[in-house]
Amino acid sequence: MTSDTRPKILANLHTHTRRCKHAQGAAADYCQAALAAGVGVLGFSDHAALPDNRWLDVRMHSSELADYCREIDTAREAFPALTVLKGMECDVDPAYEPYYRDELLGRLGFDYLIGAVHWFPYQGQWVGAHSGIRDVERLRAYTAWVIEGMQCDLFAFIAHPDVFGCSYLPWDRDAEACSRDMLQAAADLHMPIEINGYGLRKPVIETPDGRRRSYPLHKFWELAQEYDIEVVITSDAHEPWNVIGNIDEATAMAESCNLRVADLSRLWTKAARGCG
Repeated sequence: MTSDTRPKILANLHTHTRRCKHAQGAAADYCQAALAAGVGVLGFSDHAALPDNRWLDVRMHSSELADYCREIDTAREAFPALTVLKGMECDVDPAYEPYYRDELLGRLGFDYLIGAVHWFPYQGQWVGAHSGIRDVERLRAYTAWVIEGMQCDLFAFIAHPDVFGCSYLPWDRDAEACSRDMLQAAADLHMPIEINGYGLRKPVIETPDGRRRSYPLHKFWELAQEYDIEVVITSDAHEPWNVIGNIDEATAMAESCNLRVADLSRLWTKAARGCG
């Protein structure tokens, strides 16, 4: 594709690196791919290192955090034509909020954080959001935890709120009710929510209502147009060649549902002033 016909993608704010153990490539690899794709702003948001090193199978060890920061800072210098932001995808848990605020946003000067629910508490245990929501009680517990994240004032947006569709398969009155609860909270709290391109790269699944993507859930986003919300469209890149993967398709979904895209330019404006 020539530079004249390349799609004009302003930003992708959801980018992983090899440090999360389920992605490929270093920061420089993603920067090179972003420039080739016409991206102007690239935000790195690997799964946050946690002070107690919980869930290490899908995130860096706390001892790797300094190297992660140095790698992104080096990429900023090596790719001056690209605005590179330093972020992290942070699992919702009020116990970590002081660490997110004081260490990541504070001492280390991260430009932004994404809130996400990959696990949620249920009857004294942590349940996986991708695989463990197989009844309405767990769906409601997941919903409550997503809303908990929306109520936190540290996140620029909430990632893949509809990821419950990976394991809660029917679109029934409970799925609709929980979706409405999340959408109303997003509207009330003015919290942007993400249409996630990574889900569009995953295989379709069989459900009682037929074959569909596990997420993004089209029925969720159809409901979203009834609420005064804003969306963030990302590729959730796990490989450099997917640095803008499926953003066009996710954008088309937003347009078909008449959804308003959030203006997060304050993140890179702040970084450009050296305040990030």
